[in-house]
Amino acid sequence: MSEPAARLQLITRQGCHLCEEAAAVLGPIAAQAGLTPVPVDVDADPDLQAEFGDRVPVVLLDGREHSYFTVDVPRLRRDLGLP
Repeated sequence: MSEPAARLQLITRQGCHLCEEAAAVLGPIAAQAGLTPVPVDVDADPDLQAEFGDRVPVVLLDGREHSYFTVDVPRLRRDLGLP
């Protein structure tokens, strides 16, 4: 049986400056919620490449697209139950 997907994922691409910025923003918010964001390389999976390849970084929360290009901080904090 496979493990469930991480609650918080960041779809990224190597050399993407927006991905680096999103990871820096996402880390502290995730830590406040007791989560660790899992980076996922969009170029390592053809299905991810087809779906998200032209708009990384993409934040996935519980397997659903939450935001892309930038982290929607107020919405993410609300959806994680943070003040």
